[in-house]
Amino acid sequence: MSTSSGVNHPDLERRLANFVPLSPLSFLFRTAALYPERPSIVHGARRFTWAETAGRSVRLADALRRRGVAPGDTVAVMLPNVPAMVEAHFAVPMCGGVLNTLNIRLDAASIAFMLRHGQARVLLADPEFSGVIAEALRLLGDDAPLVVDVDDATFGAGIPVGALEYETLLLEGDPQEHFDGPADEWDAIALNYTSGTTGDPKGVVTHHRGAYLNAVANIVDWGMPRHAVYLWTLPLFHCNGWCFAWTLAALAGVNVCLRKVDPAQIFDLIQTHRVTHFCGAPIVHGMLINAAHLIPQGLGHSVEALIAGAAPPAAIIEGMEQLGVRITHVYGLTETYGPAAVCAKQDHWQTQPIGERARLNGRQGVPNLMQEAVTVLNPETMQPVPADGETIGEIMFRGNIVMKGYLRNPAATEASFAGGWFHTGDLAVIEPDGYIKIRDRNKDIIISGGENISSVEVEDVLFRHPSVMLAAVVALPDERWGEVPCAFIELRDGATGDAEDILRHCRQYLARFKVPRRVVFGPLPRTATGKIQKFVLRSQLKSTEALK
Repeated sequence: MSTSSGVNHPDLERRLANFVPLSPLSFLFRTAALYPERPSIVHGARRFTWAETAGRSVRLADALRRRGVAPGDTVAVMLPNVPAMVEAHFAVPMCGGVLNTLNIRLDAASIAFMLRHGQARVLLADPEFSGVIAEALRLLGDDAPLVVDVDDATFGAGIPVGALEYETLLLEGDPQEHFDGPADEWDAIALNYTSGTTGDPKGVVTHHRGAYLNAVANIVDWGMPRHAVYLWTLPLFHCNGWCFAWTLAALAGVNVCLRKVDPAQIFDLIQTHRVTHFCGAPIVHGMLINAAHLIPQGLGHSVEALIAGAAPPAAIIEGMEQLGVRITHVYGLTETYGPAAVCAKQDHWQTQPIGERARLNGRQGVPNLMQEAVTVLNPETMQPVPADGETIGEIMFRGNIVMKGYLRNPAATEASFAGGWFHTGDLAVIEPDGYIKIRDRNKDIIISGGENISSVEVEDVLFRHPSVMLAAVVALPDERWGEVPCAFIELRDGATGDAEDILRHCRQYLARFKVPRRVVFGPLPRTATGKIQKFVLRSQLKSTEALK
């Protein structure tokens, strides 16, 4: 049968009038035209409007182009949450470049590896990190990029390591220069490196389409209003700030910058600027609860917060609610532009007791609006596990909010996309209502006497203890059982460590073989985004065992 007269007729093709590649750059230009005088960025005594942010971003894009940055070239930044970091999220892709945000807590060797592997042409750097940058440049030798110092009055004087200063670079660009969006929405927009705890970090390449869609998903899934005021407690270098720099441009919202997490400053900024939204790892929320005495009358207005990483225990949800903050749990990875799944709240959950509400709200949930699917599959058969809350499989994503792949690492790319899904490495179950709940990472499962123990399950119980601020459970080598759980605990301010009290608490909720055999008190090693570095704890245990 002929299809020439059907709806999919070949004459009905893509044209300039009916198809434009998606890019979050369009948000900036729309908002600058529609709300030019609305505030865009607040940082210390500095204030910018959206017209100014657009103009400065265009200047930077033009300056980078004049300095030789061509489409597909990498521009790296090693910056805290400062205005230049927001501007770079628009300027670099505007000139066709790929933005590489570097983790500001990495050492010189790691920075040098990333700059060389990503073939960075330019590096924007904050004076606070001049020592690390100088050493990285020494390691790079002739491969070193052009370095631009980004001075910040809230930090103070630093030792310059660059060829010029950021504001001087901006003067090289024309704010009236015209930039089109990407020729293809599949063009790379960003390069982010994974932690590299088991070898060299992998370079995750993301595209304009995914950044656009996840920025919109942030608005819809979180119910963000126009002109939202967002506090940057989340590092902008982490998964491009979960795409929120682009989200705020779409909303004509306000970026309230924050160089480092400090509870007193966070409370002050929330109250001074009437902040409506912020994001953070559980440690950030725990720090705020621990500092609640600084604001005995509360925040004074309602605030929404996203929490990612470990499921928030009841104490976190209850403590934040007492401050006037409503928590929503999200889940994702660098490879999915940050959170691409959300624990979408149901109205009837609000009537549940705090313990049950914490359980419901602490799940990884369902795909966000713009992600096609997230599910739990048997990694061997690639078949879905039953929604029984018991059968464990691997969380997998599919959709537009998944990376292009790993830079110059085809083997890792193919392995991660095997079977038509992105493999996360996280083990989980599907509960009867269809929501996903993480059980553990593949490498974090503890096998004791042939029985699998979920470190997440044990950590959930530890978090219920009133003295526990942070908890991490890893495998301790054992001659009889092979492995047994070991708990590392960071206590709340003013609390004292009592291992037997912790173990008594665990015995109330866990089978005996799941109860930790050892409890270690002290500060837990964390990444710049607040995630606990379990590989460091495992290494410590191996060292301890070697001394026996």
